Amino acid sequence: MLMCSICATAADSISVVDTLNSKYEQRMLRKQKAWASLVPTHFVIQNAGNMGVVSMGLGWSYGKRHQWETDLLFGYIPKHQSTRGKLTSTLKGNYIPWHLNINSKADLNKTCKWSFEPLTVSLYINTVYGHEFWKSQPGRYPDKYYEFMSTKFRLNLALGQRITFDIPKRKRLMHNRITLFYEVGTCDLYVRSMFQSSIPLKDVLGLSIGLKFYNL
Repeated sequence: MLMCSICATAADSISVVDTLNSKYEQRMLRKQKAWASLVPTHFVIQNAGNMGVVSMGLGWSYGKRHQWETDLLFGYIPKHQSTRGKLTSTLKGNYIPWHLNINSKADLNKTCKWSFEPLTVSLYINTVYGHEFWKSQPGRYPDKYYEFMSTKFRLNLALGQRITFDIPKRKRLMHNRITLFYEVGTCDLYVRSMFQSSIPLKDVLGLSIGLKFYNL
């Protein structure tokens, strides 16, 4: 009976240790996943889009189908008629509802695969760095002339499409696929001007193109 009692006690101790180890391992796995989620999944380069002549940055894709993306970009505006060039920064959210493979059945076994995303929806906010741009309306303007707006921050909306090329495994160096995209968008200030001054729609919308290089 004493031997059975000792065995039972030992078994209970092992069970408790296993439970503690299991909780510890689960906690460590959660922390590892949290840190892994901070690693950027792609690199972005974009022309126009109210961000500057060129913008570059990093992004993160997530969701069960990677249908959501968040991009952080920094751009450059040449001086043109001003005294100096200016830098911009943009925080951009993308939603991609559909992903279509465009390879024919005969091509499905090939290592080179193409896919098409017929619709992307982007909402983003950007800012231009410089003393010429303000957060609240200066006193030189009539009261409420720029109510709820500033020249410091712009809210943008864009719709677009993408085509993606999966790089064959034997040819991959830093990225596993490349995406070419275009977007047609506008910002809050342009929309406001259209309603106030009857500006044509074509002058309110702008075209931008870009590339995304995915590593995850």
